[in-house]
Amino acid sequence: MTERRSWAEPWKIKMVEPITMTTREHRAAANLAAGFNTFLLASDDVYIDLLTDSGTSAMSENQWAGLMLGDEAYAGSRSFYHLVDAVAEVYGYEELVPTHQGRGAEHILSQILISEGDIIPGNMYFTTTKFHQEYAGGRFVDVIIDEAHDPASTHPFKGNVDLDKLAAVVDEFGAERIPYISVETNVNMAGGQPVSMANLAATYEYCHRHDILVMLDATRAVENAYFIQQREPGYAGKSIAEILPEICSYTDGATMSSKKDNLVNIGGFLALRDPELARKARALLVAFEGLHTYGGMAGRDMEALARGMREMVATDDHIRARIGQVHYLGRLINEAGIATVQPIGGHAVFIDAAAALPDMPRDHFPAQALTAAIYVDSGVRAMERGIVSAGRNPETGDHNRPKLELVRLTIPRRVYTQAHMDVVAESVAAVYEQRGQIKGLRFTYEPPELRFFQARFEEID
Repeated sequence: MTERRSWAEPWKIKMVEPITMTTREHRAAANLAAGFNTFLLASDDVYIDLLTDSGTSAMSENQWAGLMLGDEAYAGSRSFYHLVDAVAEVYGYEELVPTHQGRGAEHILSQILISEGDIIPGNMYFTTTKFHQEYAGGRFVDVIIDEAHDPASTHPFKGNVDLDKLAAVVDEFGAERIPYISVETNVNMAGGQPVSMANLAATYEYCHRHDILVMLDATRAVENAYFIQQREPGYAGKSIAEILPEICSYTDGATMSSKKDNLVNIGGFLALRDPELARKARALLVAFEGLHTYGGMAGRDMEALARGMREMVATDDHIRARIGQVHYLGRLINEAGIATVQPIGGHAVFIDAAAALPDMPRDHFPAQALTAAIYVDSGVRAMERGIVSAGRNPETGDHNRPKLELVRLTIPRRVYTQAHMDVVAESVAAVYEQRGQIKGLRFTYEPPELRFFQARFEEID
């Protein structure tokens, strides 16, 4: 029998949403009006939207049916209890605190655990996570392995915690000043890079010896489980449904943006093992999000979420096709001679903007400039992940300067076809060929917090 050489999406299209290609002149004007910031573009001006995979998934017929069955009771919604059961079944956590999305969970977790002056180690920062930790009075310290900062490194688990770095942080500050370590699966800012099961187990063992909690950012834990299955010895014969709860078993709780893995457009949760921590979290939930049996979600949202959660692990076909599409785009871009973070990650292709524009000073924001150029060329909306996203050092006022200067092409789940990926790759290649014409940028408006969302720029002549 001939070995199968291609794959197809494990679904068929039942409803379509029209999209329209605009003219280059229209896109150039929209780019200027948005201040060279793709976050400020109107969606009607976008042809293929790869800004984010957050809340952009296509829901299934089963999920849409669930919307009609959502219980909108203010207290004690049965849809909440369906969600509780799904989280316990799929992830293995017993205590559930529903939130409107992941950053709601990050806020509540930070408020109940962090005191002024605390240190929170983590395997590379994420923008909103770090903000909430600092807002609560803490300070983030990066303890990811060095390979994560090298886009050319092919280390299979670049999201791993460096246990020597973690031990140095504990020695310097003392375990009593470290309420928890924040461990992210499929580390976004590193290029969607996974953590190995062995590293999770070793991190958990070390932290529990020092009475430090391990809190998981489980936003893309399903994608991480796939890489463990594909790359880590002993897991090739295990299903994603088996690997995922094992990942969670090495943690004391998790924040979740359900707008990614869980295949919904809104929703999230904080999951915990300690009932007392959950009680504290629910007290804040009522103040900041909503009652403890709906948080920030409607009943129909919780119903769709419970169904999406089970769908994502029902078979391995879903995640295989999801990551397969990302890798398909990555291969096309690499074949055009364009450097990307290696290995290709789980949710996006990350173009190495520093390598693409080597003569542009970092203070002229090469990733931001390259992102804008791709949009003007084809209407493909990507986003910057580099010096702009990193913000400023609050003590010196200078830019934080991450080693990675990246353009993120983020693939929504179950939304685009391979033909769309071909269009994206052709656009990136065309812009790369004319990269000498790309000008650097400077701020015309710089927000003090999370500046990449609303900043505006102009070209430097």
